[in-house]
Amino acid sequence: MNRRELDPDSSPQAAFGARLRRAREERGWTQEKLAEEMGYSSTHISSVEVGRKLPTLRLARSADAALGTGDIFERAWRKVRHAGLLEGFPQFIDHEAQAAEIRLYEVGVVPGLLQTPDYAAVLAQGAVRRGAITDDQAEERVTLVAERQATLVRTPAPLVFVVLDESCLRRPVGEPAVMNGQLDRLLEFAELPNTVLQVAPFAMGERRSFDLPVYLLTLPDRSLVSYAESAHRGHLERESAFVLPILTAYHQLQAQACSQAESVAMISQLRKGTS
Repeated sequence: MNRRELDPDSSPQAAFGARLRRAREERGWTQEKLAEEMGYSSTHISSVEVGRKLPTLRLARSADAALGTGDIFERAWRKVRHAGLLEGFPQFIDHEAQAAEIRLYEVGVVPGLLQTPDYAAVLAQGAVRRGAITDDQAEERVTLVAERQATLVRTPAPLVFVVLDESCLRRPVGEPAVMNGQLDRLLEFAELPNTVLQVAPFAMGERRSFDLPVYLLTLPDRSLVSYAESAHRGHLERESAFVLPILTAYHQLQAQACSQAESVAMISQLRKGTS
């Protein structure tokens, strides 16, 4: 019998596979036995053990349940998932979950904190069709969106300031029902006591402070963190000398953008199809 050895230190994916194999063998189980207990095929389990296939959250939880390992595999899966994210983003979402204030500016798409599951799924499947990610990775993206949104209802809830470029509202994503549901979600978000939602209209032109998405966090100790990304790289910045000018520019953006009342009216018009 051929046995492929993995270097657990080579990647989080390899570490997950090696851990799964070790836990299985410690119980004297075959891959067939573990597959039966977890509700997967033995081929699937084999592919995960040797690092050919990415584990999913469902698989990790099934492994914990079958092997009685608490949440060991779920925590290992989170490391695998984070390995596929842009540099700096895993650290950013950890900070986001604790932030006292969150400020976002987004272009083109509604940001993850405000996405409905249907909207997030359409975006993820679009990436699958382009060959950018796999079906499993698409599932994880949607799961991550839902997990991040828990920060909006935690206690104490953060103050959340969102400025959306008008393109976020005008760009159709999915069927009309998907987009209508997303617009409804934005209106619901604007009604929350800890949120401010504004739209930066196309008419702002050169008065717009940013051309790319910007994310700013005020942490519980009042320190600031910013995150920005391009198509292939993300950058987390903690140095106040660099973050403070971004915060200033964000305040300038808010001053030039539509008020929340005007923004809600614009979204409502789009939702009714009258604009």
